[in-house]
Amino acid sequence: MKKVITFGTFDLFHIGHLNILRRAAALGNELIVGVSTDKLNLSKKNRAPIYCQNSRADIIQSLKFVDEVFFEESLEQKRQYILEHKADILVMGDDWEGRFDEFNDICEVIYLKRTPSISTTEIIEIIKE
Repeated sequence: MKKVITFGTFDLFHIGHLNILRRAAALGNELIVGVSTDKLNLSKKNRAPIYCQNSRADIIQSLKFVDEVFFEESLEQKRQYILEHKADILVMGDDWEGRFDEFNDICEVIYLKRTPSISTTEIIEIIKE
């Protein structure tokens, strides 16, 4: 049984999020998703998410191929999260290519191509206009 873990903010849930989560789930038997807390999102993106962490986690948990959701409180704890959840595979979008290779000693690291021409940041900018 292979456990897959991935992380994200998943704000303004869109088809790119759905695609990467579906593809991550297909790599194993169980998909575990770490949703960035509001505090973590503010610190890494210098803006609060549109939807609060509980709403974002509820959206992710409602997907039939997601088995477990937890809150990611710190980027520095990724190794601990992977070990705690006994993940065999870490999946991240290819915009993070190489940034998580340090975890190859505890799991397989796979970077999946992002859905072209879609990003939460771009959606927010379009809405602002």
